[in-house]
Amino acid sequence: MIELIEAAVGRDVPRETLDLLKRYVALLLEENERQNLISKSTTEEIWERHIADGAQLVRFAPRPDSSWLDIGSGAGLPGLVIAILTEGPVTLVEPRKLRAEFLQRTTEALGLGGRVTVRVAKAERITGKFDVITARAVASLEVLLSISRHLSTDKTLWLFPKGKSAQLELEEAKRSWQGSFQLVPSVTSDEAAILVASQVRRKGRG
Repeated sequence: MIELIEAAVGRDVPRETLDLLKRYVALLLEENERQNLISKSTTEEIWERHIADGAQLVRFAPRPDSSWLDIGSGAGLPGLVIAILTEGPVTLVEPRKLRAEFLQRTTEALGLGGRVTVRVAKAERITGKFDVITARAVASLEVLLSISRHLSTDKTLWLFPKGKSAQLELEEAKRSWQGSFQLVPSVTSDEAAILVASQVRRKGRG
């Protein structure tokens, strides 16, 4: 298991960090019996399908203490995984009350309350500036850029795990947006990719 996570993040992972990930997985599976956080069909593969899939985003962080914003965190994927594996502040944005309450309880149970903030809101309604913005299975690239552009700086990095639709979503977004865009193969699935974007702005605007 530790080999899987280390391969995803591209570096050694301390045993204490792995133990924290295990505690998170246990809390997630327990809560999944009460509310549908992840598909029941994926629980047997939770480390590959969910934990490692989020962990691989850490490789792209500009710095170990970068600030992260995770839109539509839901089960804490990838936001809580990132928080466990990094040093900087992480903001989890989740508009659904029950899911936000789970995120808050889990953050406190894992001892991450000093670095993790849970916002019960839509991304459009929050303020701030972040080094890295991510979202998993939330919306199309066009929509994600639209609801998060105001939370970025000229150095912000967007990291969006995508499935088979990655190339199509990128082509559609480029009609309205310009910047640096790259599709990086996922380490957890041959059919998936990570959409990496920077210096993003609407065409015809600053």
